[in-house]
Amino acid sequence: MSSTKQGFLLIADITGYTRYLTSSELEHAQGILRSLMELLIEGARPPLVVSKLEGDAVFSYGLEGKALGGQTFIEMIEDTYAAFRRAIDLMVLNTTCDCNACANISSLDLKFFVHRGAFSLQDLDGRHELLGPDVITIHRLTKNSITETTGLRAYTLYTHAAIDALGLNGFTDRLVSHREEYEEVGPLDLWIQDMHPVWEQKAEELRIEISADDTLVEIAGDLPVPVAVAWEILTLPEYRAIFVHSEKQRTLNRKDGRIASGSVYECFHGNNRVTTQTILDWHPFQQITTEDTTPIAKTTVLIQFKLTPDGGGTRVLARVGKARGPLLRRVACNLVGRRVLESNLGRGLKTLQDLVARQIEDGTLPAPTSGSIDSNRIDEAVSTSLESTRD
Repeated sequence: MSSTKQGFLLIADITGYTRYLTSSELEHAQGILRSLMELLIEGARPPLVVSKLEGDAVFSYGLEGKALGGQTFIEMIEDTYAAFRRAIDLMVLNTTCDCNACANISSLDLKFFVHRGAFSLQDLDGRHELLGPDVITIHRLTKNSITETTGLRAYTLYTHAAIDALGLNGFTDRLVSHREEYEEVGPLDLWIQDMHPVWEQKAEELRIEISADDTLVEIAGDLPVPVAVAWEILTLPEYRAIFVHSEKQRTLNRKDGRIASGSVYECFHGNNRVTTQTILDWHPFQQITTEDTTPIAKTTVLIQFKLTPDGGGTRVLARVGKARGPLLRRVACNLVGRRVLESNLGRGLKTLQDLVARQIEDGTLPAPTSGSIDSNRIDEAVSTSLESTRD
């Protein structure tokens, strides 16, 4: 039995794969492809669901209303691309084999296709087969003139429907507009994101660590949601306000419509008191560090959230650094912080955990799931791809 759903459709497709195989020893190519497919599957983390492995591509979807906001969805794609490029670079660096398969690894790249629409879910051999005109549309888009027109080999293609659903004003400012026309679906206006600058930026991003000696307060707890959902919870103002005990929050200084390093969370407390949290590092699904003003003038503290996948859930570590500022104010801030912050953050985490549990129960948030793919399915996809090349 099938049911009609709304949501995002995503294809991650290895670039240059056919040419790579025709000039490579298939025995080594098989192992390389399997490793890269596993990486793409891992990138389609819950609440995305992998529908199908299509040779050198992974087709997945995310249902509407399942805690997958526009920015988080984009960051999942960018994070997958960065992991892919990192894996390619490591393979090149670590290989001592001079066969064509190993020598040509660097010729591989990755592209993504994103659409938003309606589709039917049909259970087939333990997986969800997607059907409908929008499913046909996204697959047609994999055959296009983008590389010929723009010169890009690594890109993310967004349809207008996808851009509208992302809801990020300014996101398209740095994208390239493009048009394709297909006999079955007609003309399509598209947006193209060059992925090479994404990799270059991520390779250079600052990562801050608060040492044990510089830690004022530390608490940890579990959120019973996948790591992508936990990341969204800890970065959306309405959830962060609960954790840090502010009446409400809003974001300032977004970059191309997105929260990023340099953006600011403005926190509103009682008695018209306002504090700010300036983002210093932003590593999706791993950690976020902010420099926070305090009630004691001219002092700030670093607050860091670290996320670790734990089965289908996520372990959250909140760490507060010792105060920064003039000596006497720093000492006073640390004394107050030790007494207040641990209990406040602990209560905030407990309130957040209770809210998440209620939202899982009422279906607002997805229940924990491993999202794993049977290894036999990966082997079958790789074998099918290799056989098609031989033919």
